[in-house]
Amino acid sequence: MENTASADQAPDPAAAFDRDPTDGIVARARAPVTFRYYDLVMAGFVTILLLSNIIGAAKLTYVDVPFWPEGLWPAPQGTFIYGAGILFFPLGYVIGDVLTEIYGFAKARRVIWVGTAAMIFLAFMSYVVTALPPFGGWECAASGFGGERPPTTSTNPAISGGAICQMTYESVFGSTWRIVVASITAFWAGEFVNSFVLAKMKVWTKGRALWSRTIGSTFFGQAVDSLIFYPVAFLGIWTTEAVVTVMITNWALKVVWEAVLTPVTYVVVNRLKKAEGIDLYDIDTDFSPFGSEKRD
Repeated sequence: MENTASADQAPDPAAAFDRDPTDGIVARARAPVTFRYYDLVMAGFVTILLLSNIIGAAKLTYVDVPFWPEGLWPAPQGTFIYGAGILFFPLGYVIGDVLTEIYGFAKARRVIWVGTAAMIFLAFMSYVVTALPPFGGWECAASGFGGERPPTTSTNPAISGGAICQMTYESVFGSTWRIVVASITAFWAGEFVNSFVLAKMKVWTKGRALWSRTIGSTFFGQAVDSLIFYPVAFLGIWTTEAVVTVMITNWALKVVWEAVLTPVTYVVVNRLKKAEGIDLYDIDTDFSPFGSEKRD
């Protein structure tokens, strides 16, 4: 009887992309059952995601650029306004790039869903905790800790410290339903676009020019993120000009930030590839957000 090779014994379609067979890194199209550091990368991604939404999302800040031409949009007075969260949120995109580059789209898809679930729980927990009635004797920095109150809060003694602290707490953690929906939807869509573009570009470039796909994927992923988040969250609340200005400024700054972090991405990617001993290519991957993972 003639022996027939099984699908598992067939040549791996990504083998042709392995440029150095002696470096201990094997080019493959399917992921092994386990990785050494995948769970740590996932934990880092979700941590940055949640902290960026808690700490940075509620604050607008600015930077003055003295050499910016006067009257030129989007900073007619030379002042760029942006959300403070973009200082750290792009680190999540860097880790997202690392996830797709090393572990493949299917593993990145799993992390995106975990991050989405974490954001939904964060929104639910914030809603419940914020809605709980404050204790009248609750003291915090905004209430002066029982002493003289800061000039930015009410000096009316009839207003309890708990009421002042509650208002402060709500200003930080009490997001409207629009911001919650915008944040979760923008993250979900933007991350999937980011991962999809990077995975496709990796195959097109045969693993070369890592910088082109990390910056290119962020260009498109952050564009989708910004196009969803700012109009859904703030259109009709802010002026249309403000929404467009902040949306474009934040998108541009995120892409620039990704480019600045390119050397860091190279170091992390190279070290993790050597540690895992594998270089995944999404050649026959199901790119649906609801797809299943193919493994050896």
